[in-house]
Amino acid sequence: MKIDVLLGLQWGDEGKGKIVDVLAPNYDVVARFQGGPNAGHTIQFDGKHNVLHQIPSGVFRPKTINIIGNGVVLDPIAFKSEIASLPISVDEIKSNLFISKKATLILPTHKLLDQAQEKARGADKIGSTLKGIGPSYQDKIGRQGLRIGDIISVSFHEKFSTLVNSHFEVLKNYSLDFDWQSLEKEFMSAVDFLKEFNLIDSEYFINQKLKSGASILAEGAQGSLLDIDFGSYPFVTSCNTVTASACIGLGVAPKHIGQVFGIFKSYCTRVGNGPFPSELLTKEGDDIRKRGNEFGSTTGRPRRCGWIDLPTLKYSIMINGVSKLFMMKADVLNDFFEIKACTHYQLSNGVLTDTVPYELVNEPITPVYKTFKGWNCNLGGVTKNFIPPELVEYIKFLESELELPISLISVGPDRTQTINMIPEKNLS
Repeated sequence: MKIDVLLGLQWGDEGKGKIVDVLAPNYDVVARFQGGPNAGHTIQFDGKHNVLHQIPSGVFRPKTINIIGNGVVLDPIAFKSEIASLPISVDEIKSNLFISKKATLILPTHKLLDQAQEKARGADKIGSTLKGIGPSYQDKIGRQGLRIGDIISVSFHEKFSTLVNSHFEVLKNYSLDFDWQSLEKEFMSAVDFLKEFNLIDSEYFINQKLKSGASILAEGAQGSLLDIDFGSYPFVTSCNTVTASACIGLGVAPKHIGQVFGIFKSYCTRVGNGPFPSELLTKEGDDIRKRGNEFGSTTGRPRRCGWIDLPTLKYSIMINGVSKLFMMKADVLNDFFEIKACTHYQLSNGVLTDTVPYELVNEPITPVYKTFKGWNCNLGGVTKNFIPPELVEYIKFLESELELPISLISVGPDRTQTINMIPEKNLS
């Protein structure tokens, strides 16, 4: 068997959680391979709205094993809170959730460092979620981080104190108020809770599952355009978010990668600072935000909204090796008489390009648009055989430009509001 990979092709918030939930019944295992509590995967079913941050999105499927891989950075406090918020019992979650001993811990001081560093940047701030993600990855790369396996070690408290004290040396240079005694008490309580779960050598676990013929879906967090190497640096996340990172974040060989599912919205959004050529600073942008409920599921921040951006989509498809495309939130554009797609960029020197230039971050980029007639109707009851012709035209244009079929269209937030565009029984 192969490991299929599902990831976002834009700047995040594409709807990955919903699609993992839709696909999960086709898989024995769902595994998160990077990111941390900065992710916010929203899943809606039976009239209920659920947001996952660190737990894989297959958790609501009782027959699916869920793995938090070694590439994830995990906050025990946020983990405990997330477990308590779910509409299923802790015992049910424990039976199907496995956590890599090699996943990196987020300490309370990582979050304090995140706040201090972002505040110090002033007008040049990155737009961090302030969840401690960056500082925890910095410690990981600096070879001084703590990992999940350390919490069951007799030397854990000694290692914890050593790392925390090194953080305090940095924090004393910032003006930041906090009650360390309370923070430490809350953290240690959450660590004790974390010890109750299945802590495993995940690379062996996953490879044994592969050997036994199990089907595995690797779930990405954050969008491809936030990748530390290939995103709009420095306005990116602190890890790799592309397909290749699934191998590193789970401990599997590249030969085991199968299908790559790329998810994108029918328009585009971004949270925080950074370039966004097709951003709409107009009523149209406000309308998309309201109709799409474009507010961060992790931070609550309003998302910047704009038309779909084809140069960045082509770029993400290329670096990820995408084999199938899933288009989300087509229903958000229901009431628009006209919609647009950015097909090219005009650079400051007048050059027209459909590639993503290095200068995207540092120089003004003018988007070039193609305009389409909107479908201007409710997609709530739409099926594969009764898609409005205007939407069909939009889909065909995207498929031609992106050189891949759009295999699935989401027309609402619920798991049932999903149209399978291909003849197979399922999408895997």
